[in-house]
Amino acid sequence: MINLGVPYSQIILAAEQTLYMVFISLAIGTATAIILSVSLMLTNPGGILKNHIVYTVINTGVNIIRSVPFIILMVFILPLTKILVGTRVGTTAALVPLVIFIAPYLTRLFENSILEVNKGIIEAAQAMGASYFEIVWHFILPEARGSLILSVTTGTIGLIGATAMAGAIGAGGVGDLALTYGYERLNFPLMFFTVIVLIVFVQIIQSIGNYFSAKARGY
Repeated sequence: MINLGVPYSQIILAAEQTLYMVFISLAIGTATAIILSVSLMLTNPGGILKNHIVYTVINTGVNIIRSVPFIILMVFILPLTKILVGTRVGTTAALVPLVIFIAPYLTRLFENSILEVNKGIIEAAQAMGASYFEIVWHFILPEARGSLILSVTTGTIGLIGATAMAGAIGAGGVGDLALTYGYERLNFPLMFFTVIVLIVFVQIIQSIGNYFSAKARGY
């Protein structure tokens, strides 16, 4: 086996930490983004529940958070992280900034996906007497499902990059391994290996996303 300068058990642990950070924050961020994007769609000036105040508050909040680079956001909310999880460092602590980072990002992607739904479908649902919840749950989200899956895929890949930066607060993961044991110790074989691992992660996630998106669209 190739000598990478660290035990293979440590590499496996780093991969597990990356997957933990990505998928836990993705699950929470996706749920949050669905709520926010649907709210934006319903309350926008052309929506079926026009509400200027709600739309402006959500839209402004999403824009503000998205404009802050992740590394700055992560450091800025350290006090909040401490309050929520009891510590500022570690893999679990990284979940807080990762969720706050990915939720607005996915909100915009989901909003675009939802706005692509044919308005005739919404009008037909209203004519059938469907409630607002039924319109969203049974008509809008199913119609946008293929595009939403690709949005989640894009968000997942973005999260993988963010977990690498989360190493700055001792979050662990593949990125932290590359920084601490690769870059700082000039261990180029390890850095190269971690890049390969991240590429494999991205390729697998993109392939899975493309498959389920195509299936949802009936291809």
